[in-house]
Amino acid sequence: MKTKLITLSFLLLFSTNTFAQDTGLTNYVDPRIGSEGLGRVFIGPSCPYGMVKPSPDCTPRPNSGWLPMPEQVDGFSQVHVSGTGGGPKYGNILVMPFCNGMDRINHIDHRKDETIKLGYYSTQFQSSGIQTEITTAPKTSFYRFTYPKDSLKSLAIDAGFFLGESPVPDAREAQQFVGSEIQIVSDHEVIGYTRIRGGWNNGRAYTVYFYAETDKPFVNTATWKSDKITDEKFQYDSHQKTGALLRFNSSEDVIQLKVGISFLSSLKARQNAHTDIPHWSFETVHKQLLAQWEDLLQRIEISPRTPEAQKRMFYTGLYHTMIMPVDRSEENPLWADDEPYYDDFYAIWDTYRTSTPLITLIDPKRETDIVRSLINIYKRDGYMPDARSGNSNGRTQGGSNAEIVIADAFVKGLEGIDYELGLQAMLKDATVCPGDRHEAEGRGGLIPYLELGYIPYGIPRAGNRTVEYSYCDYAIALVAKGLGKEDLYQHYLKQSGNWKNLWRDDYEHAGAKGFILPRDEKGNWLDEITFGKSKIQKPTFTYTPVTFEGPWYTPWWNMFFYEASSWEYSLSIPHDVPGLIEKCGGAEKFETRLDIFFDKGFFNVNNEPSFLSPCLYHWLGKPYRSSDRIREIISKNYNDGPVGLPGNDDSGAMSSWLAFHMMGLYPNAGQDYYLINTPLLEETIFRLDNGRTFRISTQGLSDKNRYIQSVTLNGAAYPYSAIRHKDIIAGGELILKMGKKPSEWGQQLLLNEENKK
Repeated sequence: MKTKLITLSFLLLFSTNTFAQDTGLTNYVDPRIGSEGLGRVFIGPSCPYGMVKPSPDCTPRPNSGWLPMPEQVDGFSQVHVSGTGGGPKYGNILVMPFCNGMDRINHIDHRKDETIKLGYYSTQFQSSGIQTEITTAPKTSFYRFTYPKDSLKSLAIDAGFFLGESPVPDAREAQQFVGSEIQIVSDHEVIGYTRIRGGWNNGRAYTVYFYAETDKPFVNTATWKSDKITDEKFQYDSHQKTGALLRFNSSEDVIQLKVGISFLSSLKARQNAHTDIPHWSFETVHKQLLAQWEDLLQRIEISPRTPEAQKRMFYTGLYHTMIMPVDRSEENPLWADDEPYYDDFYAIWDTYRTSTPLITLIDPKRETDIVRSLINIYKRDGYMPDARSGNSNGRTQGGSNAEIVIADAFVKGLEGIDYELGLQAMLKDATVCPGDRHEAEGRGGLIPYLELGYIPYGIPRAGNRTVEYSYCDYAIALVAKGLGKEDLYQHYLKQSGNWKNLWRDDYEHAGAKGFILPRDEKGNWLDEITFGKSKIQKPTFTYTPVTFEGPWYTPWWNMFFYEASSWEYSLSIPHDVPGLIEKCGGAEKFETRLDIFFDKGFFNVNNEPSFLSPCLYHWLGKPYRSSDRIREIISKNYNDGPVGLPGNDDSGAMSSWLAFHMMGLYPNAGQDYYLINTPLLEETIFRLDNGRTFRISTQGLSDKNRYIQSVTLNGAAYPYSAIRHKDIIAGGELILKMGKKPSEWGQQLLLNEENKK
């Protein structure tokens, strides 16, 4: 029997490898999905977690640089983010080919057409007729410019350009120019840097160094500072924008350009360019990029019978999840050690729920490095980030959610992490007030949270901070218990119930009773809240479970709840759903409440606080109702078109939510299990890092047969509606038998009742 199993495993592995190689899973990645509307995804070429992300910048406005045609193109910069809201970040070191004279700095053009594929972008400009093609290596962009014959073959390199520029000094969330420098060092090399501060996280200044090299020599050059163009070969940093203009021989129709990037120095950027791309083959760079992605995408394979649109949605979802955070190991300008270094956590508040667990399944070694980086940032910088960009922590949106990331790694057994040091980092968040740095790191409102058991109204984001700190405390409790620290475990387990201190039992709204609502520091519930700063008049507004008081009564960032209503946050207790059900009046009333939540439009598909909500029927023993809600949400809000994501993708958060539900799993982040739902995919195969495979198979799945009748795990009946991480990584097969009507399967979440939470 053992021999037969080994043979079968070998054949399965061989067949899945053959399938992946024959089809090329990268063909199913469409970077255009979610590029328009609210999605804001990055459309240019990127390696997995790549430091360099080149793409067109269509005015300095958009977060990801790109806007759809017919918007103008200012040029192509080398550093971008993906799917983010708020103020833009990066957009550094702009290059722009042009054909007119070298007597002006800006060479804006419009696209005649464009091609957007995984690892490849191209466009032809209307006015100049120049074709630009782009691919990339991890730290080096690669361009190929094809100029019309008999044109003036020219190229501008702008070290002063960046996204989100504002004429208002120190404008909130706007990037601000600090300085730049440029030098033409030979007839085919230009070096320099740009220094920018601010952006969405209001961060300190960061410096992007570059090394640009062409495969053909320049025959004429100029540089500029501010708006003055000269014949000088360099422009030193005097806090003004600088750049270079390069002219090539008229006989050269095709010019190739490498742009190495570094956060350390121009010489390091040069080293990156020559190490990443030690040749001039555009096709080779593109093929190497595709090979990196193919290796990762093959780790989760789906049935070849899957409809083409679903293949594109699924594999693009995986792709979006692995664009950020960014691997800047050996590029840290703040300290030197051998630990991995990642930046652009944008933000963990968005990504901990689904992106982190998905990376753990696809590439646990990568997730280990990410967690080690978070802990090392605490060790070197004082606090772990909840968000971080441009080598600066910030901003905190709610909880200190790196705790949940560490707990997720701990309960899933990721090795190579110093969990004792990780616990110290978690306790720093939970015990040391960050003072006036509370928007950047740590826990704002920590002192009243510890003294009162909640954060009173008037402290920014008091409601969701209280709710989220409670879950972060539960994460601390899990790690403390696993490390044998019983006193800490008991303390933080008790503190994880602090969300109940803002639960107003008697408040009724839209047919539901009990909500998380504002209190003052004396414990009074606040129905009417004073706004404004007048010492004479005291105008008030009425607070209800659907109130969004910003920006009318208070700044957006200072509201009681961040990016969600009380209806949403009152259901966002992932560590104590049984306690939540009790607070809502029991199972029957909780089910009614969920129905009201979805049917009356209180559910918000385009933001993360409601990510778990469709699955809450599981705790009522009715996973089929969760599955019905999920299928409805996906069918109405997700597709394989440019407006295929219902909200900001937030570094892959929306995409990873979709990918999990297509497979029929959903993680409760920070805990060791996945909820089982009806998948959209007929079959999913995980090629695990330990060499094993885990298969999710359906029998009879169709639009009509969408209800799970029974489940087996490795041939044995499996009556539970969740599966533990250890059972997945052990390898095997989960078979879901489908039918037309709901069944009694899944009335219990897990075998161990204690772990229902």
